[in-house]
Amino acid sequence: MTSLVRHITVDCKDAYALAGFWSQVTGHPISDDDEPGDPEALVALPDGPGLLFIQVPEGKTVKNRVHLDLQPDTTRDAEVERLLGLGATQVADHRRPDGTGWVVLADPEGNEFCVERGTAERSAQS
Repeated sequence: MTSLVRHITVDCKDAYALAGFWSQVTGHPISDDDEPGDPEALVALPDGPGLLFIQVPEGKTVKNRVHLDLQPDTTRDAEVERLLGLGATQVADHRRPDGTGWVVLADPEGNEFCVERGTAERSAQS
């Protein structure tokens, strides 16, 4: 027997607003069933588990135990700039002079995630 990972769930203050940020990050819409003020909101991803945002009363207080690693369809640096423009903040920079490495960002509610090198950058390093 096995289990399918159906959703990656993120506790948050404003489910719809945070889903909106991640909708822009992934390029996939918020579910038609979800509206502003709803206690949960889903961004369905066609090739993997959905991102489910659930409203909780307490705020985030410590570093995430689980986080997402993003591999953009453009360059890592261009994606970092795009995500900063969407409202992310930079937490740490682990880029190396040889082009490897990643950048740690946080979404508008402080949940950390990483941006790795894009596909073309990975192929160029091989």
